Amino acid sequence: MNEFRNPLARARHHGSAGSGVEHWWAQRLSAIILIPLVAWLVWGLAVITGSDYATAHQWLAAPWNAVLAVAFVAATFYHGRLGLQVVVEDYVHHRATEVTLQVLIAVAALLGALVSIFAILQVALAG
Repeated sequence: MNEFRNPLARARHHGSAGSGVEHWWAQRLSAIILIPLVAWLVWGLAVITGSDYATAHQWLAAPWNAVLAVAFVAATFYHGRLGLQVVVEDYVHHRATEVTLQVLIAVAALLGALVSIFAILQVALAG
């Protein structure tokens, strides 16, 4: 009976874990979110270039600037993690090494984002 099925029917549900489309969309969405955030960052750095700490602090203490800085950091680390995950999946073929690298990438992205967000909030909320 199985010999009468077409090749597409035999191939269904035998591929990847099914998370490829979601990963692809997450990568594209994070890239789209980063476009205006990078434009804001370039503008902000141009505004405070050559300023002293007090002026930079005052600029970052503005609520919108602090929120956008945190959003930029979160989106950047998330986008980077997604990209590195694909590279490891595509080019590392030893399962133990792949899993180890995936865990290290996830931990590094999380720690990097947390440290960066903490630094932004520390500067923004300093009296």
